[in-house]
Amino acid sequence: MRTTAAFARAQNTAIALDSFTLDGPREGEVLIEMKAAGLCHSDMSFFDGSRDWSDYPLVLGHEGAGIVRDVGPGVTSLRPGDHVIPVGIPECGTCPACRSGKTNLCDLYFQPTTRRPFRLNGAPVRAFCELGTFSQFIVAREIQVTKVRPDAPLDVICCLGCAGATGMGSAIFTARMEAGTTAVIFGLGGIGQNVVDGARLSGASMIIGVDTNPGKEVSARAAGVTHFLNPADGDVVGQIRDLTGGGADYSFECTGNPEVLKQSVECTRIGWGTTVMIGVFPGHRQLELRPRAIQEGRRIMGSYLGNIKTRSQLPQLVDWYMEGKTSLDGLISHHLPLDQIGHGFDLLVRGEARRVVIDF
Repeated sequence: MRTTAAFARAQNTAIALDSFTLDGPREGEVLIEMKAAGLCHSDMSFFDGSRDWSDYPLVLGHEGAGIVRDVGPGVTSLRPGDHVIPVGIPECGTCPACRSGKTNLCDLYFQPTTRRPFRLNGAPVRAFCELGTFSQFIVAREIQVTKVRPDAPLDVICCLGCAGATGMGSAIFTARMEAGTTAVIFGLGGIGQNVVDGARLSGASMIIGVDTNPGKEVSARAAGVTHFLNPADGDVVGQIRDLTGGGADYSFECTGNPEVLKQSVECTRIGWGTTVMIGVFPGHRQLELRPRAIQEGRRIMGSYLGNIKTRSQLPQLVDWYMEGKTSLDGLISHHLPLDQIGHGFDLLVRGEARRVVIDF
């Protein structure tokens, strides 16, 4: 079949649209008609020059929601008509990682696949996260597709596959925040606002939002931020220590900036302060931290997609949204058609958007 998709030709080139040939689903695969997809800085990194990558062209998109239209042989958990969220990290359910309660990083995530359902001018083309949600139709492995309740709006819950899972999960499933603790979120974009949700749902007594864009304050406070700080106004680490009486219990770094990571560590409490690294750092950068800051009992944790098991735990986030417990509606600032996807990324770059959703 034919499908129109947005893709990257190379670094430092504009995102482009073209018509691709898409294979039908094979063993263990499903065909999904995409209904909505969220724009993420991770996708942008493949064409804005900020990421090392060589396998071009690349169909972009890893956050979205749609409806199953066909299933291949051996598929047992999904059927045509199911509403679904494709996910970047599989959950096979049988490997040691999936059987543990410690991680969401399924062993199959680290095993490369040569399957390429997309073709352009007869040549196979890879899709980001083996998904490519910036396409009208995709073919994905069953283990990378989460079934969700059919009454949830796909053009909203599409953001749960990356921003929602990463943000809320980092507070709830990675940090495992306790009620009554304090949290600081550095960077209040799509990920950061969802961290706010996660901290609030965890029962945080104080949630401090930090961002250089004052335009983020209104939506952040609506999500649950109790204090908003702009680093341009002064010593943000000192202000956080003063507000919390010595340092925050938890901090979340959502920018991928080494200097911000230092602040995230230094602003936490001696003895048990925990920093969760969420932002994607440039692959060539090395991190420098004050050794004594760690020796004083602080901890640093990494979080990948919020440590949420993608097929078994992600549906809980959809339920929370439907129960009015999250701020997803306020997170999405723009809805655009696929042919305006370049404009959507421009809005993100200029800081004029929180989350942009492409409607198919």
